[in-house]
Amino acid sequence: MTLDQRIVLAPEDGSLGPLLRIADDRLDPGTGYGRHDHRAVDVVAVVLTGSLRHRWGDGAHLSVGDVAVLRAGAGLTHDEVAGDEGARVLQCYLRSADPAAAPYHEVHRVVAGWLDLGRDDARLWVRRVRAGDPVPEGLLVLRGADHVVVRQQPGGPVDEPGVALVWHLDVGRPAWAD
Repeated sequence: MTLDQRIVLAPEDGSLGPLLRIADDRLDPGTGYGRHDHRAVDVVAVVLTGSLRHRWGDGAHLSVGDVAVLRAGAGLTHDEVAGDEGARVLQCYLRSADPAAAPYHEVHRVVAGWLDLGRDDARLWVRRVRAGDPVPEGLLVLRGADHVVVRQQPGGPVDEPGVALVWHLDVGRPAWAD
């Protein structure tokens, strides 16, 4: 049983504001990340295929189309484990909007449109699209059949089908990047 993680975006210069990294994770059935810590980060997980069990607090079961938002704040230890059919997940990491806050986890079921992340510096649009479907302007992350495309998108139609994430980000250069 394995975890195959492919980093598709990891700006180290703060050029994408709060967005730190996006990983395209593939987990075999029953495979997890192993118990691990997070602190001062928000993790937005979009389930593309399969299912995932989040193991922290009361736990949560995630299915295709669900988006989980984990606010680690002051810190937590957790794990996520794929269901019987495995899982494919886009994991998006953002600097915490409130690093001293208590940890919190919420699941948004079958998201199709704008998702309010409760932050002033980041907003997310998610939808399964067909070739020619329009998407909003922003940073497009399009998970196609066998690859992930990441590019600034002026808004308009996409070239291929897949799951589209469009990030609206406050990209003012953060103080830590100077």
